[in-house]
Amino acid sequence: MKSDQPTCFRLAGRRVWVAGHGGLVGQALLRRLARAQCELLTCSRQEVDLRRQNETEAWITAHRPEVIFHAAATVGGILANDTRPGEFLYDNLAVAMNVVEAARRGGVAKVILLGSSCIYPRLAPQPIPETALLQGPLEPTNQWYAIAKIAGIMLGKAYRRQYGLDVVSVMPTNLYGPGDNFDLQSSHVLPALLRKVHEAKRSGDATVEIWGTGTPRREFLHVDDAADAIVHLAQLDTGAEHINVGCGQDVTIKELAETIARVVGYAGAFRFDASRPDGTPQKLLDIRRLTALGWQPRIGLEAGLRDTYSWYCAHHDRPAEK
Repeated sequence: MKSDQPTCFRLAGRRVWVAGHGGLVGQALLRRLARAQCELLTCSRQEVDLRRQNETEAWITAHRPEVIFHAAATVGGILANDTRPGEFLYDNLAVAMNVVEAARRGGVAKVILLGSSCIYPRLAPQPIPETALLQGPLEPTNQWYAIAKIAGIMLGKAYRRQYGLDVVSVMPTNLYGPGDNFDLQSSHVLPALLRKVHEAKRSGDATVEIWGTGTPRREFLHVDDAADAIVHLAQLDTGAEHINVGCGQDVTIKELAETIARVVGYAGAFRFDASRPDGTPQKLLDIRRLTALGWQPRIGLEAGLRDTYSWYCAHHDRPAEK
């Protein structure tokens, strides 16, 4: 009798390259893949500029990876997206095109492209199904990054159709965890809030300012859960369509701030600056396809925040900037 389960693709014994291994997701993938009995390959930005096709192809030819997890990207929050649109669009387009084309030329067996939930329309139905892609206008504050990631999805489909290259596109929700970026000029909302609240506690500040109204709803997934889901999907034959990766639950920015305050031990208040942009009103992924493939999240938000705060204190704790 024919099975309905996807065909298994074994990582054990294969040469696996994690592109972007120094980033939040890349570090988590290395932690997870260390248990997969594969040979791990990495390269720094100083060794290879993935925005340059010749450098990318030369590295793949020399090191012969069989599987690529493409986690390299230029990323950031609303401020970074708004002030560096050319960089966000060019860098992310270039690295996706170069890695996929080099993989085709180099005979790579499988490429896993990491995207983002910002690919979906600003007013997409909630929870957002994979079919919502290209069904409406994007959120203006991160459209440059989103367009690059949408192009990556379509590139993967095109290469699968024309060349038979097995490209899997996964769309994680908002990720956080050890190794995150806590720079207030370029970070996402969760690490920025965690740092602000921590510094307010150290300085004895009575209030913490938060951009926007505090009402937008966001889904947050611990990066170790994300890495586990991505590796799980990499070992299946999932077909050409992209797959959402999330936890299936969301909170308001105000609720997130209150949870962070509880984790940090901050007793002050929050001041919301409604003159600043909120971004998309709600962004919660429909993860029914992922769970049907046999994966479930395991790290709750408060437990994940405690883990992240512990890492932050160990690696970035310093006097508040004035």
